[in-house]
Amino acid sequence: MSPSEKTRRLSAMRPGASGRVLRVMRENPDRADRLMALGVTPGATVTVLQRFPGVVFLCDHTELAVEPAVARAIVVELE
Repeated sequence: MSPSEKTRRLSAMRPGASGRVLRVMRENPDRADRLMALGVTPGATVTVLQRFPGVVFLCDHTELAVEPAVARAIVVELE
């Protein structure tokens, strides 16, 4: 798998897919800071649980639900 095939926005991952957070895009600094405060930081393990109507995922051992626009700001390296 090439490096580009191993990275995805959280919003594009299928339920059951997991990986590690590479970065949180800072296009919206307040949103990025809030995600970081919730533990969505580089190196954190994430697993997608559902994608509709919102994106629900585990981040380490915490279940979080976010809007698709927020999930697009999270870049993940697939496992």
